[in-house]
Amino acid sequence: KTARSHTCALLIEGTMKCWGNNVVGQVGDGTTTNRTSPVAVDLGTDMTAVAFDVGVYHTCAILNDGSLKCWGYNNNGQIGDGTTTTRTSPVTVDLGANMTALDIAAGYYHTCAILNDGSMKCWGLNSSGQIGDGTTTHRSSPVAVDLPVGMSPILTAVATSAGYDTTCAVLNDGSLYCWGANSWGQVGDGTTTDRTSPEQVSADTWIDVLSFRYGNCG
Repeated sequence: KTARSHTCALLIEGTMKCWGNNVVGQVGDGTTTNRTSPVAVDLGTDMTAVAFDVGVYHTCAILNDGSLKCWGYNNNGQIGDGTTTTRTSPVTVDLGANMTALDIAAGYYHTCAILNDGSMKCWGLNSSGQIGDGTTTHRSSPVAVDLPVGMSPILTAVATSAGYDTTCAVLNDGSLYCWGANSWGQVGDGTTTDRTSPEQVSADTWIDVLSFRYGNCG
């Protein structure tokens, strides 16, 4: 996957390599040296990656034990370790007791994850409500997304994607919800009003979503 100025890849054996601009440690090799060839990311002893995503200046990976590690620029807490300290090597994100990550989406300066119980947590920049917790307060640690509550079935997230400052999630009933910046209508709710909590896009049935820097596509 390629971000604004760096690229990362997941190899067949579960290792990760990154390259490109590394001025804020987004390559994850413990340095801020730009890399013109792939270098290995130290995920930890006996740890391999099963999924990952790249933000504009940060990177996150889900590991084989379900834990989540992130690294790179952290000016708005997008690394999720409770600080705003930039990290040149992977650090663990505290998802909560007995919580593991199933899917990860890195936006411009925010990050979101689907957890093993189908809930979602996001963290980082929240100026337009892209965290989805009903506020515009920046978060340096994961906070729960205010997903809609269903009776039968209980609504859970099955896929997510993060754009510049908008986030979307497909739920287990096939519905699609988006939240965050909406100046161009990227939330898809028929308005141009920013949304701090998830808003349903339409009554269609959805199976996946992809968010670009300046828009969303189902």
